Amino acid sequence: MHFYYDLTTAAALALDSIRAHKLRSFLTLLGVIIGVASVVLVGSAIDGLGVYAEGITAKAFGSDSYLIAQIASVGRLTRKQLADKQRRNKRIMPEDVAYLRETTGDKIIYSPYQQTFQDVKAENQVYEAAVVIGASYTLPEIRDVPITDGRFFNETEERMRRPVAVIGTDIRDNLFGGANPIGKSLRVSGVSFEVVGLLEQQGSSFGRSLDNPIYMPVTVYNQLFGGKRGMAVFGKARSETGLKMDDALDVTRVALRSHFHARPGQDDNFDFLTPDSVRSFIDSVLGVIAAVVVPITGISLVVGGIVIMNIMLVSVTERTREIGIRKSLGARQSDIMLQFLTESVILSAAGGLMGLAAGMGVATLLSAVFGATLKVTLPYVLLAIFVSSAVGILSGWYPARRAARMDPVEALRAE
Repeated sequence: MHFYYDLTTAAALALDSIRAHKLRSFLTLLGVIIGVASVVLVGSAIDGLGVYAEGITAKAFGSDSYLIAQIASVGRLTRKQLADKQRRNKRIMPEDVAYLRETTGDKIIYSPYQQTFQDVKAENQVYEAAVVIGASYTLPEIRDVPITDGRFFNETEERMRRPVAVIGTDIRDNLFGGANPIGKSLRVSGVSFEVVGLLEQQGSSFGRSLDNPIYMPVTVYNQLFGGKRGMAVFGKARSETGLKMDDALDVTRVALRSHFHARPGQDDNFDFLTPDSVRSFIDSVLGVIAAVVVPITGISLVVGGIVIMNIMLVSVTERTREIGIRKSLGARQSDIMLQFLTESVILSAAGGLMGLAAGMGVATLLSAVFGATLKVTLPYVLLAIFVSSAVGILSGWYPARRAARMDPVEALRAE
């Protein structure tokens, strides 16, 4: 009870001092406000980037599909790693996909996947470097291929090698002026394709448009561009089997190892990629970014702490006579120390709350105006509050200790 009284008294004195010097107190808080706002903004950008990358991964893979290819890895490979994989791993060819479907197709849905960049023409318009993708009619069952108008091509069209295409909104806008493209024609590599479907607008990823693909049957793709360079294969367990992704991947790996004559105990002579491995890589990259960037933004908090310490030392000097009077009336060293320490903590905590509000406000504004993915999360909020409070304690400790150790007689002589 006695400590509570001392604390409330110290807080009242601290608030009186802050109110007496409003402008000075606000200027003192600026360093902490800017520091906390920077930490919150950087944290929201990092977490937002993680959410954005998670969304892109989900669109590329779906929730429980996987990818098989000669080389399929996240992150940049060294020249030696790339050469080793090219030498050891087998290319996935159309006959290999046929083998997988024949041996494991009752459990797994497969879709080959190839892509290239080509100029596309229609109605005297040209769209340069469109992403031309060859896939199977089964692709929408494996990963998200959202269609807003028309449909995806079917099994018959794939088997009969019919030139049909599903296009993105960038292709529609540039070649058809934004009009409904269903039933219209475009030319890819000199061949006329009928547009049967329009993809939902996807936006961009790291500055690259996601709305410029042209999906066509893989059989037509191989006719136009050949399949000698190999392909990737998406796989997913059929829903009726109850297999989880890892189990489905094991089924594919066993079949492909047998097909490629991989010896027991040897590494796979092909690569595979799962959503989990992509997420792990993204998390590790974001972790490195956070470990580097967050401490740098924290430097402004250190500067804010130095400013608070400097102002508290000035405050101690200005109130030397007051300290002498309080001590002569029976105030203990702990009372004086608590008074100045409380003032420092209130200053930094107030700056922390203002910085938190400013950071959240700016993050919300940027998200609304520019469509940026900024997500303010609890860990960075708690970090900002904890650090600002710690700055207050550390910055106020020395001035408070200096005030508490003053000799009352000498303090009373101060002018």
